[in-house]
Formats: sequence, C-alpha cells, structure tokens
Amino acid sequence: MSNTLTQPPAVGLGLWKIANDQAAQAVETAIEIGYRHLDSASDYGNEAFSGEGIKAAIDKKIASRDELWVTSKLWNTNHRSEHVRGACERSLRDLKVDYLDLYLIHFPISLKYVDPQCRYPAGWFYNPDAPIPKMEVDSVPIRETWEAMQELVALGLVRNIGVSNFNISLIRDILSYATIRPSVLQVESHPYLVQPKLLRYCQQEAIHMTAFSPLGAPSYVSIGMAKEADSVLTEPTVLRIAEEVGCTPAQAVLAWGIQRGTSIIPKTTRPERLKENLDARNFALSAEQMQRMQSLDQNRRFNDPGVFCEQAFGNFYPIYE
Repeated sequence: MSNTLTQPPAVGLGLWKIANDQAAQAVETAIEIGYRHLDSASDYGNEAFSGEGIKAAIDKKIASRDELWVTSKLWNTNHRSEHVRGACERSLRDLKVDYLDLYLIHFPISLKYVDPQCRYPAGWFYNPDAPIPKMEVDSVPIRETWEAMQELVALGLVRNIGVSNFNISLIRDILSYATIRPSVLQVESHPYLVQPKLLRYCQQEAIHMTAFSPLGAPSYVSIGMAKEADSVLTEPTVLRIAEEVGCTPAQAVLAWGIQRGTSIIPKTTRPERLKENLDARNFALSAEQMQRMQSLDQNRRFNDPGVFCEQAFGNFYPIYE
C-alpha cells in the first residue's frame, strides 16, 4: 500500500445525514466529479451503502484506492480498549476498504457498550425501549481509548488517528503520553464559529484541522437545531464578498475555510452542489476579505452536546464551557 496523501484533501464530502438509499450514488457521483476525500462515521448508519459507492468507483477505475482519503470514527459506546478494534473492523467491512486513511474518536464522550448484534449503530440511548430512555455514561479514560487507537496503526488497519470535538486541554493531555500523535482534529467551524485559538494551537502542534458544518446552520435546520434565519449565507458581508470574488455565497464561505488552512467537508447529494462546493478551491479571498469574513464570529455553536444531549437524550453532558 503506497498512499502518498499525508493529510485530507482540502474539500471532502461529509456523509452525515445522507439517506441510505442515496449514499452509494452520492459517493460514486462525488468521486466521478473529482472528490477524493470522504468523511464517514459508524454512527451515521450509512457506511455499508457508502461503501458500495466507493467500490463502484474503484471497480470502474474512476479512482484508485490510493487516490482516496477515507475517514471514519469510533463511536462513543466503543471507547473501552477491548471494543476499539472490532468497531474499526466493522467500519472497514462496511466501507469495503482494507484500511482507513484516518480514524477519529468521534466525541470525548464515553457511553456504556452496546453489542452490535443487539443494535448497530448503537446511537445515544443505552436502551431506546426503556420507559424513559437516556444516555448511560461509562467513565473510560481517554488514554485507554487512545492507546487502543495506536494499536490500529500498528496493525495496518488505519494510516492516521485523530480526534473530533476535542478541546485544547484534552488534546494537550493526549500529547503528554501519545506515542502516535493525533494527525487531525475535526470540529465544527464556520464564520459564526471561527475558533482562532484552536486553529492556531493545532497549527503550532502540526495537527491538521478539518471543519465540519463549514456552512453553519444549513446542516441543522432539518433536525430542529437551527433556523433558516441563522444561515451565514444571507449575511450582507458574505453576499458582498461573493459578488466581489465572482462566486456564490457558499463558495465564498468555503473558500475562506480552505484558505485559513482547514479542510472542509460540506454535505450534499445534488450533483450541481457537489461541483459548486468542490470548485470553491478555485477562488481566493484577499487578506481584507478574509478578515471581514472572520469578523462575523459569534462563537455560535450549532452542534453542542451540552445542549442536544439534555434535550434529546436525557443527560446534561457539556464538553465545551
């Protein structure tokens, strides 16, 4: 195996919330359009279908396996060391690949183990059929999980390991004992949630940062976690910058994300939007436009376990102050 990619390509396809009956075609179409970065997770519930799209693209020689960067994530119920390898191997089987380019700890949230023969993906509830279903926390040290992640690299199952939704203090803790450092941090980031200190810290520590939900609110409107009015794409500043650059508002926001040094993983199943998002690589913002975009920062987080875990899963579980 001779993969020459050392970090994720700048623009990827985020597979969160892509319906099972659309996933295979969306992935194959994206690869045909030119995507080489696919961001998945066992919790999304569509890895087996996404894997059909990957296999079809490789079988048709649209791209070789070595040209693709495939990411997946370890779910919260599999943090104990004895469950990490099995979770990874399930994602490998579903995605129909023999290695992952990147495997992330999905959240710094450890939940009680759920046997995949009982329910897969496990989701957030320990027992969805309980009279009052809720999350069941299992206190697993991050060190235990990270050391099991390192073993996956030694076994050749994954090329890189990293974390998602972690803050600086948790990353610093991992760095104090890691024999394999985190390659990537994946977090929510967009002009309403710029996170400049986090990005600067990652750059200082040579940890690549991937921004999920790079367009902000649109990912969350359909699930009641944001309103249409929360969209950064209607901001007068964004509209002006897009007009100045000669691109769409979405491309202006995505170009900002790329240009500040993060990779981005917008989600869509529409071929025209897939192309539009990928073409954001072709636009450059001036330093002044970059600053204007950054000035929109509200520290506005749409994906906050401190909010949605209590509202939806019966357990107050903040991970950000």
